Amino acid sequence: MLFRTVVKDEFRRLIEIMLASHEVIGPRKIDTAMDGRPVHQFLPVQSLAELDLDYETTGISAKTYFLPYKENLSVWRFDADDWTQEISYRLQPRAIIGLHACDINALLKLDKVLAREFFPSPYYLSRRNNTFIVGIDHEPCQGAFCRSLGTDTVDRGFDLFLTDLGDRYFVAVGSERGFTTLNKVTVAEVDEQDTADYLAARRKIAAAFGPDLDVKLLPKLMDIEFESPVWDKWGAKCFSCGSCAMVCPTCYCYGVSEQVSMDFTRGAKVKQLYSCNLVDFAVVAGGHNFRPQRQTRLKYRYYHQHRGFVEAYDEPKCVGCGRCSRVCLGGINPPDVIRDLLEEEARS
Repeated sequence: MLFRTVVKDEFRRLIEIMLASHEVIGPRKIDTAMDGRPVHQFLPVQSLAELDLDYETTGISAKTYFLPYKENLSVWRFDADDWTQEISYRLQPRAIIGLHACDINALLKLDKVLAREFFPSPYYLSRRNNTFIVGIDHEPCQGAFCRSLGTDTVDRGFDLFLTDLGDRYFVAVGSERGFTTLNKVTVAEVDEQDTADYLAARRKIAAAFGPDLDVKLLPKLMDIEFESPVWDKWGAKCFSCGSCAMVCPTCYCYGVSEQVSMDFTRGAKVKQLYSCNLVDFAVVAGGHNFRPQRQTRLKYRYYHQHRGFVEAYDEPKCVGCGRCSRVCLGGINPPDVIRDLLEEEARS
């Protein structure tokens, strides 16, 4: 991997160059919460002034630009004895500026599922391949536990990754197009002072994290505590609303429906994101529900994140961003659930 430094004025010029040729998405302040904290979202920006790279987190992840909540897989029309079908993929170049390490790691996890060698999703791939990713280092978010899951740093999955050194950025170049794009402005080779400042910035970020959550034994623990009363405790708090899955940067479950016009001349196959916490998620033909109880659905959500995904891809699906706990109406917080499981096992 190549490293460069770029002064902030030159980086601003780089964003202006991107604005001329890309749809640019970035963190924008949209409101202020009741506790006085700013509320940010990843939204299209038309000027550099709209970007706020010094943000803590966003309520909804950037997943929506790769896996929209709802999209047409195909649209068809009938005309007499003939019919036509339209399938479209994203071709317009897009740039997302200011992704944190946990969100880039989330994209890498989605890649394992949706961009794999066998049966990849062309809809996802068209968006992923046409999106220029610029990441940025940041201090820990409130309630996040990304360090415990190893997602507080990232070394791939981006084109450029920035670390703020005050008057300049330390830039990790992660791709050929990142290298080409960065060279459109004036950059400098990394010297000893840059390296020392970068290491100091990383030490400061690492020191700001709280105690790590021990998740090493969690995959086995999920099997051992499969019938644990911990699931009843937290399941009783769950409203089965699915908000956690909607804000999660790695949840990808979906349903597909066919919508046909009343005159049978046109129709569409529609994909819509779904949640394993919703009451009808495990309903099958005939009306039987394999997971009618909310504590069971909650358990399987954690089981998929920390057991099933590990078995399939050698890593948990969760990146520890803390978004699910912030939106949960019942106050369900993953670190608290995990600690309860660890304590339950210690008592047994």
